[in-house]
Amino acid sequence: MQYRKFGNLSWQASVLGFGIMRLPVLDGDSAQIEEMEATRMLRYAIDQGLNYLDSGYTYHGGSSEKFLGRALRDGYRQRVRLATKLPCWDVEKAEDFDRLLDEQLERLKTDQIDFYLLHALGKKHWPRLRDMGVLPWAEKAMADGRIGHLGFSFHDEYDLFQQIIDDYDGWTMCQIQYNYMDEEHQAGRRGLEYAAEKGLAVVVMEPIRGGRLANKIPPSVQAIWDSAPHQRSPAEWALQWLWDQPEVTLVLSGMSTMEQVAENLGTASRSEPNVLAAEELALFEGVRAAYEDLCPIPCTDCKYCLPCPSGVAIPGVFEVYNDLMMFQDEVRARMVYGWLEEDERANLCTECGECLEKCPQNIEIPEWLVKAHKILCQEEEPSPG
Repeated sequence: MQYRKFGNLSWQASVLGFGIMRLPVLDGDSAQIEEMEATRMLRYAIDQGLNYLDSGYTYHGGSSEKFLGRALRDGYRQRVRLATKLPCWDVEKAEDFDRLLDEQLERLKTDQIDFYLLHALGKKHWPRLRDMGVLPWAEKAMADGRIGHLGFSFHDEYDLFQQIIDDYDGWTMCQIQYNYMDEEHQAGRRGLEYAAEKGLAVVVMEPIRGGRLANKIPPSVQAIWDSAPHQRSPAEWALQWLWDQPEVTLVLSGMSTMEQVAENLGTASRSEPNVLAAEELALFEGVRAAYEDLCPIPCTDCKYCLPCPSGVAIPGVFEVYNDLMMFQDEVRARMVYGWLEEDERANLCTECGECLEKCPQNIEIPEWLVKAHKILCQEEEPSPG
């Protein structure tokens, strides 16, 4: 196992972290973890040197933290640093901070959560929690020992990411979605570099886009990987792209099988910063272009079409639809579409045509919105293009 310094802390973190959110389950029920096998996988990873575990209040239908409380018996808790998250959406009043933290401590059977993250900070939650006093509350929880260090996970735009970092000097870490397809998405590379410059540890989630960069590889993409002088699996290419960047502290993987654990541990043992050759880095440009060629809607997210008179989140809808066409992951695409507010979805389009006058790409926006909604709401089956 390789290790990297965790931000400004002296502690060295394993470059691979275990995300406790995609464990094997019983009868397809995500809340029913197959504990014997999951415990075997987790302990094997720790025995091989992995020392960072990432959970969340809602993961596995609320079972993730409880599972960890049992799986980390027999001395395993002392061998790892544990991260979990405050469910920001469940905070209605300041008293909820203590209520939720104390519940999580009980679930995890621990006296201290090493890294406590404010979960999925964005424009919807950060101003509200900040004004509710989450930062002074967290400092008291760190002073009394229930929290070791404070961080946040993030799903929003770069400008807000920078603002959150600048709003508080006490962050130890941040967690961002980042991979070779999301280099300019959300916090992106700019956010990675800004956080590292400020001394924060940067933990990367979705390094393989929930498995989509390793499964159902389109022939055009596989041909590029096959042309590489040094052969790697698509998953290893994705992970090594991240570890090649010294600003990345560690990469989380939500592993579902022992085979995935073993493969990722092997990949992590070969990780080093700044080792990918120029011709290898060029492969990623080709792969990215090959995936983007599968996108039927040429939306650049310029947002000139906004605001829509009916409130439709036009670029957001198109992003979900294009993602489905690239990766053919119907379950995830429909789930993400469901995360949009009901008054932002494509079915509210009245075909007024105002967006058509503004779109520099000359996209037939109303026509594509109708098609996207039918497929993302399971009224039709998707087909590429």
